[in-house]
Amino acid sequence: MHDIRAIRENPAAFDAGLSRRGMDAVSSELLSLDEERRQAITAAETAQAEQNRASKAVGAAKASGDEDEFQRLRALVSEQKELVGAMQARAKELDEKLTARLLELPNLPYDDVPEGTDEDDNVEIRRWGEPREMSFPAKEHYELPAVRAGMDFETAAKLSGARFVVLSGAVARVHRALAQFMLDTHVEENDLSETWTPVLVREEMMLGTGQLPKFGEDSYRTTDGWWLIPTAEVTLTNIVNGQIVDEGALPRRYVSHTQCFRSEAGSAGKDTAGMLRQHQFEKVEMVSVTHPDKSEEEHQRMTRCAEGILERLGLPYRTVVLCTGDMGAGARRTHDIEVWLPGQNTYREISSVSTCGAYQARRMNARFRPEGGGKPEFLHTLNGSGLAVGRALIAVLENGQQEDGSVELPEALHPWLRGKTRITSDGELA
Repeated sequence: MHDIRAIRENPAAFDAGLSRRGMDAVSSELLSLDEERRQAITAAETAQAEQNRASKAVGAAKASGDEDEFQRLRALVSEQKELVGAMQARAKELDEKLTARLLELPNLPYDDVPEGTDEDDNVEIRRWGEPREMSFPAKEHYELPAVRAGMDFETAAKLSGARFVVLSGAVARVHRALAQFMLDTHVEENDLSETWTPVLVREEMMLGTGQLPKFGEDSYRTTDGWWLIPTAEVTLTNIVNGQIVDEGALPRRYVSHTQCFRSEAGSAGKDTAGMLRQHQFEKVEMVSVTHPDKSEEEHQRMTRCAEGILERLGLPYRTVVLCTGDMGAGARRTHDIEVWLPGQNTYREISSVSTCGAYQARRMNARFRPEGGGKPEFLHTLNGSGLAVGRALIAVLENGQQEDGSVELPEALHPWLRGKTRITSDGELA
């Protein structure tokens, strides 16, 4: 959420930031609503003060024995009470209207975020690894003989419908090993704190990280009002919801492996083959809560944590900065890491690492207490996949495919597979 005081101080800069996201100027609308709200609050406070003075006068009239004056003042207080109630209700209505409008608006991009409208305008900043040259036509993951028996879309469709999968045997083992490998690496080498969280959350938690109110159609809601998390960003970030954290306790770095649920609204017909885009999937998520002065450094650190997982797995990737038109609503800057998929002959996103500034913290009222004293300030929050487990599985299978239909598995995974190194063309770990 945005600070209305900052908009008052520099409305032109606010409108310019929204313009970079392809949005019309809204500062005049917001400031007009803000002025009406402030006037209503002032009027209500003035009326409340008059009511308080009249109430004191009622007591004095009663004590003096002036019954006529007592009755007149009591009637006046009653009238004033109704007026104050109406004025307070109006001030509250305007305050809620302004807050709702601010909650709908996306974050402002940093100045160094490239201009653009879609993924074609994203800017590559580095690559790692060389795609392996294959002497045979590369297959997509679901076409591999080693995979077919362990990746069942027909049974999943019977159970749940489209965009679900049942994994079994060797494929399920590798999927689980990937998640364990990612978690252990982040905890033991990257100094993140392993955290287990619920996948059902209250509505205000979705509001805190920006999934609501505008993007509710992208997630699932239960009949009793809970929401299924689209990412553990929701739960991990909201750990500090409503808190004032001591500056000395920063940064807080979390990592969690969870099920995630997305409706994929608006993606009909997109990536329907295989398990690239699912309604239910697993992700190892990283979240950092930092001092504002450290969030830039933390963004680079988190990006390297995600890249390091791919390097350990020997998977070629490229890192891009998302342009203003392709960036998520809550981010000020996003690095997308795209892994090479030989079956598609292209790079596909496997992690998005975003820095959100104080946007989420203001929505959550999450602050820190400066060590030198002074007024609490809003924290900065960051989030990123470290990595999407299903997409990592796809990348491992496609990059390790052999001409005979088997799959060679990355050496980094061998300890998590009890020394097994490959999936045979018959779908067995060996």
